[in-house]
Amino acid sequence: MPADLRYPIGKFDASAPISQEQRIAHIAAIEALPAQLRAAVNGLSEAQLDTPYRPDGWTVRQLVHHVADSHMNAVTRVRLALTEQNPTIKPYDEKAWAELADSRTLPVEPSLGILDGVHQRWVVLLRSLADDDFARTVVHPEHGRTMTIDVLVALYSWHGRHHTAHVTGLRARQGW
Repeated sequence: MPADLRYPIGKFDASAPISQEQRIAHIAAIEALPAQLRAAVNGLSEAQLDTPYRPDGWTVRQLVHHVADSHMNAVTRVRLALTEQNPTIKPYDEKAWAELADSRTLPVEPSLGILDGVHQRWVVLLRSLADDDFARTVVHPEHGRTMTIDVLVALYSWHGRHHTAHVTGLRARQGW
């Protein structure tokens, strides 16, 4: 069991340049995420979906809805980077979103369906880009930094794998 259940695959590291091969792998991970997350939650009961993936963490249900919320925002951020010059993106309070009624009570299927559609469009868009497009940027005001599309793609590739590992790790620990 990892020492820190918050980061089952480690923390995201944006310090190294992203190679063409890594970019291709990140896009493949984004493409695979909906099926992987769906498999991770497949067969879980309502009680299991309402189990926190770690102490003081979100429930599995909240986590699935969070991934959909996050990745909808991610696609918007990429689209803004492609259509505006270095736009400042709108942050959102992901913790507050996870506490809204839909995130706490709705079945996970609507968010899994959102991920299917969003990721299908996102992958088509990403695979249509020229190499230079991945250098386009957005400004994240909360972090005070400029981020390239390459970094956004790497971040959300990690993000999907990170949260899927939360679910699979919980299942392994619980024997589900």
